[in-house]
Amino acid sequence: MTDASPMPPTGLTGDLDPALLRSHGAQVLEWLATYLTPGPGGAERYPVLAQVSPGAIRAALPAAPPAHGESLDAILADVERLLIPGTTHWNHPGFFAYFAISSSVPGILGELLAAGLDTNQMLWRTAPAATELEEVTLDWLRQLVGLRTKWFGQIVDTASVAVMHALACAREAAGFEVRERGLAGRADVPVLRVYCSELTHSSVDKAMITLGLGRVNLVKIPVDAAFRVRVDAMRSAIAADRAAGMRPIAIVGTVGTTSTTSVDSIPALADLAAESGCWLHVDAAYGGSAAVVPELRYLLDGTDRADSLVINPHKWLFTPVDCTAFYVKDRALLKRAFSLVADYLVTPEQEIATNYMDYGVQLGRRNRALKLWMVLRAFGADGLAERIRAHCDLARDFAGMVHYAGDWELCAPVPLALVCFRFAPDGVDDATRDRWNLAIMARVNAEGRSYLSHTVLDGRVVLRLAVGNIRTERRHVEQCWASLRDAARAVAAAAE
Repeated sequence: MTDASPMPPTGLTGDLDPALLRSHGAQVLEWLATYLTPGPGGAERYPVLAQVSPGAIRAALPAAPPAHGESLDAILADVERLLIPGTTHWNHPGFFAYFAISSSVPGILGELLAAGLDTNQMLWRTAPAATELEEVTLDWLRQLVGLRTKWFGQIVDTASVAVMHALACAREAAGFEVRERGLAGRADVPVLRVYCSELTHSSVDKAMITLGLGRVNLVKIPVDAAFRVRVDAMRSAIAADRAAGMRPIAIVGTVGTTSTTSVDSIPALADLAAESGCWLHVDAAYGGSAAVVPELRYLLDGTDRADSLVINPHKWLFTPVDCTAFYVKDRALLKRAFSLVADYLVTPEQEIATNYMDYGVQLGRRNRALKLWMVLRAFGADGLAERIRAHCDLARDFAGMVHYAGDWELCAPVPLALVCFRFAPDGVDDATRDRWNLAIMARVNAEGRSYLSHTVLDGRVVLRLAVGNIRTERRHVEQCWASLRDAARAVAAAAE
């Protein structure tokens, strides 16, 4: 990522010569194009999981900033020399951990344009095109996933921020003037309770902490054999809390849980929310993207009856992180929960145009819609659906490999593109199986061609293989399976 030509000297005011953007930008784009090219010359030349120890990168970097500007040649050389060896390559086709994020060509170009334009999208006036592009793009996404009713959408960074906004709406809807009067020292406010599955993402816990509701008031409901929340148990918990003088305010249902991609019954939760007067938030951060596939649109059945929804295009719609679509039905309520207009932010258009600063905690907002808009246009509905369909097919193929292997077992249904499995040979107790599976995962990750993560289901360690990178092919799945079997043989042999 270097060029022999030296950087021209610069003064102490103004930007660098824009010609450097042309020359060095071309170098960076060439490097990225090579990096994203399938095969051993691209990202596959690097180990997926960074093979460094904590502190190694920090120790390799200067302890103090430079007094004088350095050349872009030197800086880019250090990116490759110092930073790339310490990078875990989420854009590697062998990345099967957590949920893969993968940037695509149109998404990268959109991010580049957004950085160059550098608009601050706090008011319509400060970013008219970005504001209206966000409105249109999120309505496109709504249509693509099959939602019929109108929703108000905004793009935030992550689902963690989206669920915080959703629960802030639920708190506002409860009617205790918490926005103005707070919660502390108020005898007139009952304990406010929120309900979710025991497998719901930890971001809900963090939202409870942030909003002053308290983790103890997040009621985690057990799941059934398919790892879906038990609606009957949630109904009983709500009734018991109400009888005890508490106030149920929100239910969180999940379409694609992190551990297993299980899908809660959103229609049943919508019924319960209506009965109990609770806000219903649907966390479809992962599974919502799959609804662009026509035959998977049922995943969001019942969501049109919810109050809020989150989908992460950066998880499975090939848009660079971060890009989270947060939707609410009651736009006025969201605005009531967050709007605060200082004198210096008053504009003539505020009653007729969208000022996104009114709908969340942020004032300044960068233009995230541009990259998503470019992705949706470049791939189209059919192209997006075909790519996600292919990922689901690869996951089912891998599940078949596990199922027929003998000493391995599937540990959860495979509704989408995640497989939960483990090495489970006969004659070995569960505690030993736990240790062996962690050792198998460590060996595979250290090998560098694949990267896996794990979870715990029913008290037992389970490995996860999540297909989601836009460049993952069957050969990468087969290579991972070969590495897993080799590692299992080595771990079992070492224990004899």
